[in-house]
Amino acid sequence: MKKEVFLCAISNISSGSCHEDCGFCTQSAKHHADIQRYRYKDIKTIIQEAKEAKANGAVGFCLVTSGKELDDKKLDFVCEVAKAVKNEVKNLNLIACNGLANLEQLRTLKEAGVLLYNHNLESSQNYYKNLCKTHSWEERYQTCLDVKKAGLKLVCGGIFGLGESAEDRTSFLQTIKELDPFTTPLNFFHPNPALPIKAEPMDEDEALEIIRYARTILPQTRLMVAGGREITFKTKQSQIFDAGANSIVIGNYLTTKGALATRDIEMIKKAGYEIAKPCNV
Repeated sequence: MKKEVFLCAISNISSGSCHEDCGFCTQSAKHHADIQRYRYKDIKTIIQEAKEAKANGAVGFCLVTSGKELDDKKLDFVCEVAKAVKNEVKNLNLIACNGLANLEQLRTLKEAGVLLYNHNLESSQNYYKNLCKTHSWEERYQTCLDVKKAGLKLVCGGIFGLGESAEDRTSFLQTIKELDPFTTPLNFFHPNPALPIKAEPMDEDEALEIIRYARTILPQTRLMVAGGREITFKTKQSQIFDAGANSIVIGNYLTTKGALATRDIEMIKKAGYEIAKPCNV
């Protein structure tokens, strides 16, 4: 595998208005987490974030909305944002992450300029019922199938460190293998006092082993270490690349702060890797 790392940035364009009960998510209104909440972010602000992401070397820019699924108003807004960003920022692959979506909605996003759709399974089919009661794992899986049917590239991964067993992790990653996504985000649980899940950050070596196993069974997939990277790997962040990761999120996450992009870029180069050039997927 070429020694290069793909950078991606995310924009939380609609925050904290979710009525689902996912036990790992601070955007659920049921958990009353102390986060910033807004219905829609100003489009000029989103465009500026996209420009900054591109300037920092990002090849992907993800438009994320909170909530269970797309509805007509949300779909219209995401399409408006996608068209505005495409018009202002060239050679930046747009990703949408807007919850459950049907085939028609996904095709509409593609027409607006979205190239990839991110919908995570989060955990194994067996364990998911311990994480969420308000919608099913099967609904998530169907959205992933429809993403590919709509002609979008699939981005699909999950979160580790939620109390799942080793068997759950294996089952989850085997399902990801069957879906054959373009990118798999590997998130690691970031504790928050408002959340019902009280697990501590995962041990660095255990987390590195998960990346190694994911790379073994997903040899061609872009493996992105995303949420929880800083608190999980601490001083061992550069080791994620030798373990098999070849992509990271730079900048801030949905409701938590990330490191400065310049610091991550320096870390990548010190580890002997190059920043991947812009490319059309």
